[in-house]
Amino acid sequence: MSESSLAAFDERMIDAVFAEVDQSRLPGAVVGIAVDGKPVYRKGFGLASMELPVVLSPAARMPIGSATKHFTCLAYMLQCEEGRANVDDPIGKYLPELNPVIKSVTMRQLMGHLGGLRDIFDICTTFSGTAREVRAADAIALYRDMNDMNAAPGVTWSYNNGGYMLLSAAIERITDQPFEEVLRTRIFEPVGMFDTLLRHFDTNVLHGAATLHKTSEKGGFEKGHRYIEGGGQGGIVSTVNDMLRWMAHMDAPVVGRRETWKLMRTPQTVANGFSTGYGLGLMTGSYRGADTLFHTGSVVGCNSQMLKVPCAGLDIVVMVNRDDILAPVLVNKVLDICLTDLEPVEDETERAPATGRFRSPKSGRVIQLVAKGAQQIVSIDGTDLLFAPDAEGVLTFMPVGGPTRMSVTLVGVRERPTGVILSEFGNADEFVPAAPAGNADALSIAGQYCSAGTGSTVTVEADGRVHATGRFGSAEYRVEPLIESVWRMRATAAPPIGGILSFDEHGFRFSNGNTRALAFRRV
Repeated sequence: MSESSLAAFDERMIDAVFAEVDQSRLPGAVVGIAVDGKPVYRKGFGLASMELPVVLSPAARMPIGSATKHFTCLAYMLQCEEGRANVDDPIGKYLPELNPVIKSVTMRQLMGHLGGLRDIFDICTTFSGTAREVRAADAIALYRDMNDMNAAPGVTWSYNNGGYMLLSAAIERITDQPFEEVLRTRIFEPVGMFDTLLRHFDTNVLHGAATLHKTSEKGGFEKGHRYIEGGGQGGIVSTVNDMLRWMAHMDAPVVGRRETWKLMRTPQTVANGFSTGYGLGLMTGSYRGADTLFHTGSVVGCNSQMLKVPCAGLDIVVMVNRDDILAPVLVNKVLDICLTDLEPVEDETERAPATGRFRSPKSGRVIQLVAKGAQQIVSIDGTDLLFAPDAEGVLTFMPVGGPTRMSVTLVGVRERPTGVILSEFGNADEFVPAAPAGNADALSIAGQYCSAGTGSTVTVEADGRVHATGRFGSAEYRVEPLIESVWRMRATAAPPIGGILSFDEHGFRFSNGNTRALAFRRV
């Protein structure tokens, strides 16, 4: 269904959606709803800071995280409109110091997450940890030394914050201005977004800013903060009031030509012609049959979602200053109330989750099927993801706030399949059963390993402890045997997520959801 209409707006029903955060002792959420560009609902629930008795309001400044990305794309496209750049220019034109293998990736591919680059955000987090603040210029310097990629440009879609750090650096070279000034003078001020700005770190004093709250391993909350400098990948701080103003502007823009906005909204395709659902910093999707345009965002201790239902003239923005409640889930509940003619929720017939371990002979990737209660977890290269079966029994990735472009087909008996086929953006990869490694001894892999391109060192101890050291810090892990010659590396503290180590006679290759087969050689 591409057409939908608004139900009778019921303020009390919307209030009920946010009842779980409508209290005076914990952080909460701010929500804004507009119809045909006119705000009809703006409220804050919960505390702006647990340290002070100040409640959240629609004027509270909060990070929008990766929703920053379409602002970055617009800032670059404005340079294209003026003839100072082209959407298909190679990044090397503006950043000639990059490694030669990276220079030919185009700006269009970077904006659509099709560049195939390794993500320096993931590299920094995994091997340097999160204790030290990392400047964008220092992180980008990794792209001078890394001489390989996850994949060839255009072949597959892979979300990449590092690509957007390159975009904002390129915009600074083109304009000879700081990126935040480009955003302020070219976008925020012309639209009237006077409470919106680019914030590099969360340690400076910012008037009206809500505190970020991350869950503590000991229970409760502690202050969250960004550890990699905020830029084009996710550095914007805004308010619900300003974001509603922005979303109304998207329908009749004064910043950016009609052709620019059409291009930003149009999903790109991978080399096989499969749509990614991602344009230039904007996602297209469908919620129970209603077409949507949106982007989610998160930083440590905060998350958000902005979403438009164009055919209903409905705009929704939710910002949450805690990480145990997800803005996209709240947005979906609002959609259930506000829209008529939604497709019925699929009957979730009780099915026992599948289990097993599998490896691809072609790519070397590893899949582990795990039951978490009644939920189906599919661990791909050590990254746990929630999947759910469709009517045919195919497992479909259930992203929170993102388009679904990934599925797993089970071969043979569902509960104990004899193989799996992973489909990502139309690219199929077949996996065969792999026997568990059993009680493999970490002594067999103990030693020190180095990745010269990333400047990272991994030391594996005989007792399974792992110490990773990157250019900007360190992180601690433990390893456990997964299948023959493959070990899973789990973080001992959040947020690093770890991954898998696939060993051979030279060392191992590290993989997770954002990094593919990064080589480490035994020292």
